[in-house]
Amino acid sequence: MLKESYQLLINGKHVDASSGEFFETYNPATGEVLAKVAKATREDVDQAVAAARAAFEGGKWPRMTGAKRARILNNIAELMRKNFDELVRIEVLNSGKTVSAAKGQIGQAIEDFELYAAAAITLGGETKPVPNGFFNYTVKEPVGVCGQIIPWNYPLMMAAWKIAPALAAGCTVVLKPASLTPITALILADLCHKAGVPEGVINVVTGSGSEIGPYITEHPGIDKVAFTGETETGKDIMARAAKTVKRVTLELGGKSPNIVFDDCDIEAAVDGSLYGIFYNTGQSCEARSRLFVHEKIYDEFMSRFLEKAARLRVGDPFAEGVHVGAVISEGQVKVIDSYVRLAVEEGAEILYGGKRPEGPEFERGFWYMPTIIGNVRNDMRVAQEEIFGPVVVVMKFRDEDEVIRLANDTIYGLGSAVWTKDHAKAHRVAAAIRAGIVMVNCPISAFPGTPFGGYKQSGFGRELALETLDLYTETKSVLSYIGSRPLNLFGI
Repeated sequence: MLKESYQLLINGKHVDASSGEFFETYNPATGEVLAKVAKATREDVDQAVAAARAAFEGGKWPRMTGAKRARILNNIAELMRKNFDELVRIEVLNSGKTVSAAKGQIGQAIEDFELYAAAAITLGGETKPVPNGFFNYTVKEPVGVCGQIIPWNYPLMMAAWKIAPALAAGCTVVLKPASLTPITALILADLCHKAGVPEGVINVVTGSGSEIGPYITEHPGIDKVAFTGETETGKDIMARAAKTVKRVTLELGGKSPNIVFDDCDIEAAVDGSLYGIFYNTGQSCEARSRLFVHEKIYDEFMSRFLEKAARLRVGDPFAEGVHVGAVISEGQVKVIDSYVRLAVEEGAEILYGGKRPEGPEFERGFWYMPTIIGNVRNDMRVAQEEIFGPVVVVMKFRDEDEVIRLANDTIYGLGSAVWTKDHAKAHRVAAAIRAGIVMVNCPISAFPGTPFGGYKQSGFGRELALETLDLYTETKSVLSYIGSRPLNLFGI
């Protein structure tokens, strides 16, 4: 399934970029070129949008019954299952994540299609109470052509999060995967066509986000933009989309608090806190990167936390038992390291890691050790800005009121976690935290069917759930008069 080169996918056909240019995508674990990929231009975006527009306005997909769309979505899931091992292999090669992480994410991507297949069957409007003589009903109609821009940290899973609800609603798509990890999104689109999705419904344009991303956002032929990525880009998308009053959903950055109370199960909190930051090499928008530990158990907790962190295995993503894979690029390694150096300048202390791992297996590729930073204040840049790597900052707190204030003292509001045996306290704190996701005694942020999204500058809109379909549909109200006498409201 892995090829030496990949083309754009426009109107059901694989085509070269209009410029004839390609760019290279790499294996982060080795630094080696994995494949070359067509570099789309604005002209290519125009063609993709035209194909999606024609498929929406004159094609059968938006007019197909929900049951028929559901069968095709289930076909996609089945084809993904048949190709599971190869999808995992390519995802690991192109992203540097561990095999275990890739298996879990691709398994969830499959379940996403099954979730929205079921939802497509029941997607519809309602009747509303109106005065006697009138009848009102609502209809759910697809919003139209959707521009979808996805990040590099979960390449296939993010593609599924975007494509599946759009298809279930009857929309057509122009997908722009991250230039660092475009391959599995292209493969997924091929599987969609093989499953029965008509030509033009899914189009994939690959290339520079800075060059074609803004053009997609501003394009008058696109009705909605869905973006997952960092917050500053999300702000730019909002501004550009405003010019044509596009529908916009944004899933942006985070600096999620992880709160450990003194009455918690310490072993569970240690294990969950390790997973919450170091899973996926820390490259998760909802990574619990600010760790607040109650002062009464701080020493005991940190002793266990540091001891278990030292047992995390960093290395070959394909090797059994590896917990932490490669960082996505050399540029991201430098960003991570610059924040660690900044933390020291600000007066913090590196308790573990804080450098590239040593050894012959790390001489190639892009690597950074799991890093724990102590003696941190919440107003430090390292505690306020998203690092997007395997770095956690640790702070003590005295009581519930203080930690709620500290947890909310950020521009972000995506994820959060609470560790306590007191369920009343857990739900009291959950209610007080300004975040879209609260994990109680649990390091897992979502399953298919549970809403995923943020407050504040972490964005708006929810993904992965039935509520997502509201973001891909318009609600049309039809009001009719069915009374026995004609209406003469002017009385003339």
